[in-house]
Amino acid sequence: MHEQTKLLSGEQILLTTLTVKLAVVAVLSTMLVRFPWFRRILLTEKRDWPERLIFAASLGVPLVAGVVSRQLLNYNAADLTLAGSFLAGLLAGPYAGAIVGVMVGIPPLATGEWIAFPFAVGCGFAGGGLREICPKEAIWHFSPVFFTGLHRHVWRLLRRFQIDWVVVLLAGPIGLEILHQLLGHRWPTRIFYLPATTPLLWVTMILASILSVAIPIKIWNSALIEHRLQEQEKLLMATRLDALASQINPHFLFNTLTSISSLIRSQPETARTLIVELSGLLRRLLRSQEHFVTLREELEAIDEYLDIESIRFGPKLKIEKLIDPGTLEVIVPSMLLQPLVENSIKHGLSQKIGHGCITIKSRRENGHAIIDVIDNGVGVNPAHVDRVPGSGIGLRNVNERLRVIYGANYQLKLDSVPGEGTCARIVIPELVVPARITA
Repeated sequence: MHEQTKLLSGEQILLTTLTVKLAVVAVLSTMLVRFPWFRRILLTEKRDWPERLIFAASLGVPLVAGVVSRQLLNYNAADLTLAGSFLAGLLAGPYAGAIVGVMVGIPPLATGEWIAFPFAVGCGFAGGGLREICPKEAIWHFSPVFFTGLHRHVWRLLRRFQIDWVVVLLAGPIGLEILHQLLGHRWPTRIFYLPATTPLLWVTMILASILSVAIPIKIWNSALIEHRLQEQEKLLMATRLDALASQINPHFLFNTLTSISSLIRSQPETARTLIVELSGLLRRLLRSQEHFVTLREELEAIDEYLDIESIRFGPKLKIEKLIDPGTLEVIVPSMLLQPLVENSIKHGLSQKIGHGCITIKSRRENGHAIIDVIDNGVGVNPAHVDRVPGSGIGLRNVNERLRVIYGANYQLKLDSVPGEGTCARIVIPELVVPARITA
C-alpha cells in the first residue's frame, strides 16, 4: 500500500503564500523608489496628467507581470491586484488607480475571471476616493505599526466624535479584502482569491491586505523623509555660508572705511577715488548671491579689491599672479581669497618698510587645487596669529567655510617666517562641475 505524505497543510500553504507576497511587495517598492523619476513623482504634491500616467505605468507594469506569473506559473504570491490598484488610487488619484485596475484586470479575462476586471478597477477608484477626502499627510502616516494601536484610535474617535483619518484609511483595505473573499466564495472561478476557511485565516488575510498597502507607503515615506532631510541639510549649509559671508563683508568694509577716513584730509582725491571703487565692489557683492564661483571669477573679484588697495599704497604694492590655466574653471567658495589677501596687506605689508609684493599662485596636484597667497611682509609667528588684532577673524571664517563645504577633505595652512613673509595655502578638491548653491 502506497502512503502519500503531505508536506504542508492548506493553512500552511496559505500562510507561506502570504509571507512571500509581503516580501514581493517590499522588494518591488524598494526597487521602484530607487529610480529618480519615481521619487520625483512621489515628491510632487500636485501631479499633472503625464506624471499620473507615468506613476500608473510604473506600478501597473510589474503588477501585470505578477498576474501573468500567477496564471502561467501558478505563482500565487505574485498577484497583487487588490493592493496595487488601491495603492495607485490612494497615492495618485482615482483615475490613476482606475488605469492600474484596467491594466491588471485585463489578463484574467483570458482565463474567464470576469469579475476580476471590475473588482480591480473598483479598488483603484476606492483608493482614489479616499485620497480625495483624506488629508495627504494622513495617507503617509498609514503604517504597519498602526494596526497594533487600533483600539486607541477607535477610543479617541468615540471620545472626541472626530474623524480619525487613519481609521478611515484602514477601512479601505479591510473592506476590499472582505468583499474579495465574499466574491471569491460566491464565484470561485470568476475571480482569483486565496480562500480563508477559518476565523484565524480571515484575520490573517485582512492583516496581509493592510500590510500590502502599508509596507510600500512606509518604504516610500522613508525615502521622502530622507530626501527632505538632504534638502534641509543643503539649505542649512547655504544658511551657514550666508552667515559666514556676512561676517566677511562688514569686516572688509570696516577696514576700507577706516583707510578712507585717514585719507580724507591728507589726500582727499585719493579718498574720493577709493569711495568710487568701493561702491563698485559693494554693488557686485550685493548682486551676487552665489556661494560658489570659478577661480577665474574669484580672481576677477580680487582684482577689484586690489584696485582699492593699490590706490592706498600706490607703487609700494606689487601684485603677481602665477595661475595654472587648468585651474581657472575650478569651483571655489566665493570670497575665498579676499580675507587672505587682506590679511597679507594689513598684517604683512602695511608694517613693511619699502616695497611689498603679493603673489597669488594656483596649480593642480593629485585631484586637488592648491592656491597660495604669498607676501614678503614682516611675517608673523603662526602660533601667535590669533593674538594679532583682526587677523584671526578672516582666517577663522575661511577655515569654517571650508569645513562646512568640504568636511575633512581640505587644508588651510599658514606658514610664516618673521622678517621674510607669510604663505597662506588652501588645498581643496578639484571640482569643475558648474553646479552652484544659491541662497
